[in-house]
Amino acid sequence: MELSRRDLIASVTAGIALSTDSAASTKFVPNLYPGPASIGHRFIDANGLKIHVAEQGTGPLVLLVHGFPESWYSWRHQIPALAAAGYHVVAPDMRGYGGTDAPPERDSYTIMDLVGDMVGIVAALGEKRATIVGHDWGATVAWHAALLRPDMFPAVVAMSVPYRQRGPVPPLRLLRQQGLNTYYWIYYQDVGVADAEYDRDPKDTLRRTLYTFSGDAPHSETNRRILEPGKGALDSTLEPEHLPPWLTESDLEYMASELKKNGFRNPLNYYRNYDRNWQLLAPWAGAVIHQPAFFIAGKEDHVIRGPTGEKQLKDLPTTVPGLKGVLLLDGVGHYVQQERPKEVTAALLDFLRMQNLT
Repeated sequence: MELSRRDLIASVTAGIALSTDSAASTKFVPNLYPGPASIGHRFIDANGLKIHVAEQGTGPLVLLVHGFPESWYSWRHQIPALAAAGYHVVAPDMRGYGGTDAPPERDSYTIMDLVGDMVGIVAALGEKRATIVGHDWGATVAWHAALLRPDMFPAVVAMSVPYRQRGPVPPLRLLRQQGLNTYYWIYYQDVGVADAEYDRDPKDTLRRTLYTFSGDAPHSETNRRILEPGKGALDSTLEPEHLPPWLTESDLEYMASELKKNGFRNPLNYYRNYDRNWQLLAPWAGAVIHQPAFFIAGKEDHVIRGPTGEKQLKDLPTTVPGLKGVLLLDGVGHYVQQERPKEVTAALLDFLRMQNLT
């Protein structure tokens, strides 16, 4: 039975997992995963899901939340470094991705579900709070986790996507009113269209997407997120002559294999709930984030370029009064923690140390 809007809101604000079973599994899975051997892997039960997490270290909990179309693996460079600095680092596969359960219903991917998963993970790990760090869609989840549960998430770091306050009209309707009927968010709405395009060859999808929106692609003023009428999303991307130095064939092979487990439909369902999220977040219209916060992005990232992104970035000190700083990296695109792992990790550690976490 579908939960009502009131039930969804209550489940997050009250910190009640949607499942009564939120205990962490004590059984670690064999380390058959790529990346540093020091990173452990296990499954935990939280918010009604079996969630795969990559994990390392002891100390204050730091939750790393990935974006589209990635997995825990996008944090492969940060996990060992943060663990070595004295933190318990946990990077889940988000719902619908990799080893984590993938509910089939489109409405199971609202912002309330996604934040509820983060709440459930913290509780399942036996903790009461965590610093939450997110990239891309993970940034949206991190901002809203901080907004909805400031008691559990006393500090937040977001990458690539600034905090977006609830607008006056649903976002998809606004795009159509602005004549942006071929914007990729709109293209993603028809179930089975973008899904089929991306699922034909997940490795090709990743290669073209990761390259095109990175800082290694040729600089262009063209907004490749506005698609040509009648064309697919990949038609606006570029085929690299060779992979950028931060991305290897083995990286692509693993990430593609993870996406093949469930396909692209459920990751795309995140986008298909934009207008429903707008409805669910009505009680927080105009709300600001007071916790200590930090924002990191690449200067070549399409998300913060253009009038809308520039305004959101400029407004951060107002919409996030707890903002402690902004780091914009030259020559870097959207996949900032992979493109410049050392700089991102150093910034994360500086921010975490400032919080005096215990």
